Amino acid sequence: MKLSRENLVARAAKVRLFIFDVDGVLTDGSLSYGAEGELIKTFNVHDGLGIKLLQEAGIKTAIISARRTPIVLARAKDLGIEYVHQGGHDKLTPFQALLEQLGLTPDQVGFIGDDVVDLPILSRVGFAVSVPNGRPEVHARSHHVTDAAGGRGAVREVCEFVLRAQGSYDRIMAQFLV
Repeated sequence: MKLSRENLVARAAKVRLFIFDVDGVLTDGSLSYGAEGELIKTFNVHDGLGIKLLQEAGIKTAIISARRTPIVLARAKDLGIEYVHQGGHDKLTPFQALLEQLGLTPDQVGFIGDDVVDLPILSRVGFAVSVPNGRPEVHARSHHVTDAAGGRGAVREVCEFVLRAQGSYDRIMAQFLV
C-alpha cells in the first residue's frame, strides 16, 4: 500500500518498539553451510549500528524469526536486543505476547519483514516495512519498501527513517560529528 511521505513519517514517529525478521532482512536470505554442516549467516555491520542507534533513542528492539539458530541469539546479544523469539511460522503469538509484556498497542510498533510468514505482523503494526527482495504479497501490505536490500543496509535505512521521524536523528548523530 503506497502512503504519502507525511503519512509514513507520522507512522514512524509513533514507534516505541521495532521488530526485525532475520532471514532476508538482517541477512540477505542466503543460508551457507560449513564443512561440518554448521549454518553460517552474514550480518551487515551498518544495520547493527542502526539498531544500536534506535536503542539509544529509547526505542525497544526485538527479533521474531521462524528459523531457530544460535547465530541469531549471538547477534542479538551482540546488539543488545533483549527480546528474541525464534522457531515456528506462527509469529503472531510472540508478537501479541510482546505487546502485552511491554504495554504497547500495535500502532506503536514497527516491523520489517520479507516473506509471507511475516504478513500476520505486518498487517497489524503501525509502521510495516519490507525490503526490495521481499515477496510481492509482503510489498502489497507494507507501508514502505526500503531502497536497500535485506542484509545490505535496509535495516539501517529504516532505523534512520524512524530516528528522523521522531526528531532524534541529529541529536543521536551529534556524538559522531565531534
